[in-house]
Amino acid sequence: MPYPILKKSELAPNTVMMQIYAPLATKKMQPGQFVIVRVTPNGERIPLSISGWDRDKGTLRIIVQAVGRTSTELINLNAGDFIEDVVGPLGQPSHLDRYGTCVLIGGGYGTGAIIPIARELIARGNKVIGIIGARTKELVLMEDDLRSICHRVEVSTNDGSSGTKGLVTDVLAGILKQEPVHMVTAIGPVPMMKAVSIMTRPLKIKTFVSLNAIMVDGTGMCGACRVEVGGVTRFACIEGPDFDGHQVNFDELVYRQKMYIPYEKKAMELCTCK
Repeated sequence: MPYPILKKSELAPNTVMMQIYAPLATKKMQPGQFVIVRVTPNGERIPLSISGWDRDKGTLRIIVQAVGRTSTELINLNAGDFIEDVVGPLGQPSHLDRYGTCVLIGGGYGTGAIIPIARELIARGNKVIGIIGARTKELVLMEDDLRSICHRVEVSTNDGSSGTKGLVTDVLAGILKQEPVHMVTAIGPVPMMKAVSIMTRPLKIKTFVSLNAIMVDGTGMCGACRVEVGGVTRFACIEGPDFDGHQVNFDELVYRQKMYIPYEKKAMELCTCK
């Protein structure tokens, strides 16, 4: 059954928010989980984080950044169009508890993913500080949404056009000097998650990262999403996507992701969606 797109809005160049009607997927969805979508009957299946949902209306919200052929095909759709498949909720929920002060860091599409986590952590009595990272002001996503939830939100941009000039780790370092932090969650580009994990490891701050590894079936059968955590092979689709950032072998993860770059480039060359 095709899934209708109810709403679409542009958040930044090549990045959109979509609201999709998928009542079965939203029925038991929890923060940190994800869906796998297929845009066309013969298309590939890609994992997407969830930035919100409404169980009563049966709708979910995704943030899509065009980085390859399928994501480009997806953002070219409009309200009233249909997505072939939406499968979920998949994966394990985020590690939600009463920690104390939590810092949630979103880079790019990851900002949308930390919103439901922030909301649930606050409901459990935590203080939540949000950090949004982007290259430039135009790429800062969902700042107002995050500010409406968190106790405090900081922004970092590489060029200094908004917030602190620098990286999310620069902002995090400032926060760590100001007050004790009991938990950090980082969602976004792998280099960012790695840098955050390296910073918090010597301080022994519990740190979680969401691994958007290569996924095919989303049920742990294909093994495409395997990652090394604590020296053991884990499957991100069923045991993650959240893992202890201090235990993740990021170098191996980056290597595996780069293996598919030539194929992704060829797929874009053959695509008429550009």
